[in-house]
Amino acid sequence: MSKRVSQSPASNPFKDAVEATPEVKECYQPGLQAFGTYSTKINLHDNRECNGSVEIDECVRVKYPNANRWDYVFAYKSTVYFVEVHSAETNEVSVVLAKLQWLKDWLNTKAPEIAKLKAQQPYYWIQSSRFSIPKTTRQYRLAAQNGILPISKLTLK
Repeated sequence: MSKRVSQSPASNPFKDAVEATPEVKECYQPGLQAFGTYSTKINLHDNRECNGSVEIDECVRVKYPNANRWDYVFAYKSTVYFVEVHSAETNEVSVVLAKLQWLKDWLNTKAPEIAKLKAQQPYYWIQSSRFSIPKTTRQYRLAAQNGILPISKLTLK
């Protein structure tokens, strides 16, 4: 469930949560800067309401070199969203599902303060290019069952 935190203009619950998470505390970026060129895949109704972002994958790469690490987290209106930018092809579904499981485990064990700010629907797979997962495949059904079907762009009001 989404938690709305009342805040003064100077407070930033997301930044505080990131700084309280040892593995990513040095990785906070203002706005969507952590996304680099992929920031165009996020469309926010009011960019001033973006509370910052972190490239989780790059930040924890050394600690988890062989893991399927999740890409990004950002906060919009003090609510946290997790984004994986990945090719949307049939043979990649298992990879993204492994990344999602890694993220959930990481949030529970290493990032509880970030987890507390999760949106009601917090996880998004944004396709890096074309969509090529036929709806008739087992992989499509698996992605749908896990609530993580690829989208071309994430738009938040």
